[in-house]
Amino acid sequence: MVIKDFNEEEQLDSSSTSRVLGWETGWRLYEAYNELAAAAGGFEGKVEAPAVVVVGQQTDGKSALVEALMGFQFNHVGGGTKTRRPVELRLRYNPDCTETPYCRLVSDSEPGISIPMPLADIQAYIEAENMRLESDPCQFSDKEIVISIEYKYCPNLTIIDTPGLIIPAPGRRNQVLQSQARAVEALVRTKMQHREFIILCLEDCSDWINATTRRVVMQIDPELSRTVLVSTKLDTKIPQFARASDVEVFLRPPASVLDGCLLGDSPFFTSVPSGRVGSGHEAIFRSNEEFKKAVSLREIEDVALLEEKLGRSLSKEERSRIGVSRLRLFLEELLQKRYIESVPLIVPLLDKEHRSVIRKLREINQEIGSLDEVKLKEKARAFHDSFLTKMSLLLKGTVVAPPDKFAGETLQDERINGGTFTGSDSFQLPNKMMPNAGMRLYGGAQYHRAMAEFRLVVGGMKCPPITREEIVNASGVEDIHDGTNYSRSACVIAVSKARETFEPFLHQLGFRLLYILKRLLPISVYLLQKDGEHLSGHEVFLKRMEVAFTNFAESTEHACRAKCMEDLESTTRYVTWSLHNKNRAGLRHFLDSFAGADHSTPALVSRNTQTTTLPDSKANSTTIVDSSSGQSQTVTEMRLVDLLDSTLWNRKLAPSSERLVCALVHQIFHGIKEHFLVSTELKFNCFLLMPVVDKLPALLKEDLELVFLDDLDNIFNISQLKHSLGQRKRDMEIELKRIQRLKEKFREINEKLNSYNIQPKWTSAVPAST
Repeated sequence: MVIKDFNEEEQLDSSSTSRVLGWETGWRLYEAYNELAAAAGGFEGKVEAPAVVVVGQQTDGKSALVEALMGFQFNHVGGGTKTRRPVELRLRYNPDCTETPYCRLVSDSEPGISIPMPLADIQAYIEAENMRLESDPCQFSDKEIVISIEYKYCPNLTIIDTPGLIIPAPGRRNQVLQSQARAVEALVRTKMQHREFIILCLEDCSDWINATTRRVVMQIDPELSRTVLVSTKLDTKIPQFARASDVEVFLRPPASVLDGCLLGDSPFFTSVPSGRVGSGHEAIFRSNEEFKKAVSLREIEDVALLEEKLGRSLSKEERSRIGVSRLRLFLEELLQKRYIESVPLIVPLLDKEHRSVIRKLREINQEIGSLDEVKLKEKARAFHDSFLTKMSLLLKGTVVAPPDKFAGETLQDERINGGTFTGSDSFQLPNKMMPNAGMRLYGGAQYHRAMAEFRLVVGGMKCPPITREEIVNASGVEDIHDGTNYSRSACVIAVSKARETFEPFLHQLGFRLLYILKRLLPISVYLLQKDGEHLSGHEVFLKRMEVAFTNFAESTEHACRAKCMEDLESTTRYVTWSLHNKNRAGLRHFLDSFAGADHSTPALVSRNTQTTTLPDSKANSTTIVDSSSGQSQTVTEMRLVDLLDSTLWNRKLAPSSERLVCALVHQIFHGIKEHFLVSTELKFNCFLLMPVVDKLPALLKEDLELVFLDDLDNIFNISQLKHSLGQRKRDMEIELKRIQRLKEKFREINEKLNSYNIQPKWTSAVPAST
């Protein structure tokens, strides 16, 4: 590593760690972390290498500072948004790369693959990505462009350059820019959330009270405990100070202004010379060597200008905070310390991953050894039995499938996916009226809730309104006389309205329960995978079993619904009065009320007499019946004649006749509803639910035996599976060698650190031989 000693006292502080390590050990440490980061995608334990996230406002000079830290230019700098995707730069010092940096671009599609690429091609790639995103509706992407760079001027750092934060003007005309500002801030905050990352917070201001970037940073790191604060463009700020006291406050801001435990205790101050490297007439620097020298010269000039303003020489502490080289040294040593502290934790993680790869390799070998006909049949039969066991368990009730992660559905989810119970008026039962509506249910519990909702919705249905026109239209002409038969009219209206009301609910119930039963399949498969009983790799066989189950469920539901439909048709085709006798007393009371509702002459009641008024009597007469004289038969006959006159011989629909028809219709409708509810629930339980329990196992077993009669090679994908397992085995063997190599590297580094006696106290308890 390249680390310049800028004073003798610093050899005893934390930077002595990097000096003790030496170039070779430091190189091996960073290379090991590089290889670990490339292999960590599938690790059971999350591995994150320390890195520096650069955060700043647009045009604060982020990209220019990153280039100065690297020692060469690679990206566009200037006004506007020049970074639309985060750029992760894995920088490594390599003294052999003297002329140009050696760059590799990590593939977007295959993160473990890096492609050697000239710096000019990488620049063109970044520019093309920025142009593509500029015309994209999203404008920005959080997927990083990863570049590995080796160069003699590079520090040993991993730097992530993020898009510049935007402060848009208020007002409706700037809504697009405001939306972009929110997107950029969300992206930057996501990058800062990794606790292993150091935040490099850039502020382009001469007054520390203006915390434009710190406002965003402190939302993630409130105490600034992992934040390095940098004031950019120092060369433009020095001329702004009129008094030495202003410079003093700027170099050493009060603690009340910078709250928190700032890394480095105080801000850094940097300047980067303007101008690009190139051979054209607009280029200022002909080579990166010239650019590097200009950065160093700018640092010397800044120190001289500050000393001139202050009227005194800068102290060693103040000098250690001014210039790109001092910031780079601080960051390099800070990250190196983080690397060293993480080494003892990596060794047991690699041991765990090593054991995991060995276990997977053993499972692959066992699976390869089981690819013969006899063992495949045994596995298929065992899978068949396990599948039916899981399905039976789901129907009976279980909690082994986590409802929040996979299977459970609230009533709202169920209605969206499986349909709702709604009548012709489109009324839907509110969720709060249904028990367990907010619970995430599956299996038998979900089936029961759906059936309960069906009972509640249909049971609460009222007979639709009956109009006078419907009664008159239902009172046609008989084949032998032109009288009216209001009982027939009532039956015609009642069965029509019942059929029209209940038939949609029958189809809705079938669709909902079928949906619930079909959900048993993926949940059962999930439970099989959870218990290690799933047949992985046999997609054709599994697909056939899925088709068999789906066909069985659909055909069973169709047959069950047909039985219910037949029952509904019979109930609404012929009125059997015995079905409607439950409320006979209530109906009789309703009809008897006619007697006192339509007379105009008061009833004459005495001890020995009874007054009866006939409904709709033309004479509107009152008949006095002597209860002791036995003349009730005469009254009955007169009432019958009057009833015939008002209902059979007279086609004028009187109010009493209308009420009579309505009463009969409601009575018949209620009877049909009660019968429909009981019959439908019973049939769906008997002819849909029970076949899943007692007929499905035999059907799947029969289908399984038919599978064995077919070509097993095609059904179980034996040839393809052997090829894929062989490839997986080779990949696992390569992975095992890579893990072993990493283990040896980190074990050797850990032992080296222990021999230097620089291992942090909080990790000293971890033995090197773990």
